[in-house]
Amino acid sequence: MAFKTLQTKTEATTLEAMSTRLAARRAEIGDVEVPRNSGKRRTASKRALLAEIEKLGGDW
Repeated sequence: MAFKTLQTKTEATTLEAMSTRLAARRAEIGDVEVPRNSGKRRTASKRALLAEIEKLGGDW
């Protein structure tokens, strides 16, 4: 345990239990399309970095 003085009222969730719950939620909701960031507020250095990645054939 990371904190010897930490006392919680709930049991720790196992990775297997979490993945089962997540799979059930995804099946219930269906495929969720998350929109990409428009990039309107990017700094000049970030724009330059993305431009260099694109020159090298990367798809950002």
